[in-house]
Amino acid sequence: MDSRKLTLNVIILMQTVVGILGNFSLLCLYIHLYITGYRLRSTDLIIKHLIVANFLVLLCKGVPHTMTAFVWKHFSSDAGCKLFLFLHRVGRGVSIGSICLLSVFRVIMVSPRNSRWAELKVKAPKYIVPSILLCWILQMLLNIIFLIYVHGIRSDRNITNNKDFGYCSSIRHDKTRDALFAALLLFPDVSCLGLMLLASGSMIFILHRHKQEVQHIHRTSASHRFSPESKATKTILLLVTTFVYFYTLSSIFQIVLSLLDNPSWFLVAIATVMSACFPAVSPFVLISRDSSVHSLYFAWIRNVNPLF
Repeated sequence: MDSRKLTLNVIILMQTVVGILGNFSLLCLYIHLYITGYRLRSTDLIIKHLIVANFLVLLCKGVPHTMTAFVWKHFSSDAGCKLFLFLHRVGRGVSIGSICLLSVFRVIMVSPRNSRWAELKVKAPKYIVPSILLCWILQMLLNIIFLIYVHGIRSDRNITNNKDFGYCSSIRHDKTRDALFAALLLFPDVSCLGLMLLASGSMIFILHRHKQEVQHIHRTSASHRFSPESKATKTILLLVTTFVYFYTLSSIFQIVLSLLDNPSWFLVAIATVMSACFPAVSPFVLISRDSSVHSLYFAWIRNVNPLF
């Protein structure tokens, strides 16, 4: 193994381990506080599903790639390859849907009482669970295609028209069919991305208008601009910005891979790194920026160690 391959494999391994530890710590925190009766926010349910989706992306992409690189050349069987890629795609789609849902829910909750969103403030929490379930079901139905056209390197099928993706390979089709499949898979992602950007723009406008409204208040009483609602909104905006940045880079590499008949190992590895960036980074963004997560963390510490 040359130095370039070794470096990329180590990066993928470290990214997977750090991301899993970050998401696992945050998930354990939420589970512990739920069991102990700590009252969580409405958006915390969305964040928990985002964490589960991050797990799927990291485990089903980073682990097979690492095992193939360091342990077994042909790590997964035909069934294993289908399962890993299917769960990875479902996790990726639910991650997009969760960020979109967070953005839309937050813009509804921070909107002024006299806005068109005001009527939805009371109803919005009731639609969180159905929206999350719909997101999971939709992604499972859409990504069934990977259970049909993808197979493992060790598959017994005698197929010469293959496209190799490391631990998995797919059957090449004509360009028209590939374009239809790509459009089908991209439509929900593009729709969520559009809603996400629209909601983020609305949140920025609301925060800017709120800042102008409180400028006339004396500095000692101007704490409203640093309210928990404002901080939570800025945290979601940071999450959206981070997601859009890494999602764009990942999508570019995915498009390049789909257009090439025989993608190189280097491009496959870079695409793996890009796809796992947001799932690995997002829990640390929440821990470092969200004041509510800080309060959850210190409440957990106090429960574990009463002397803290």
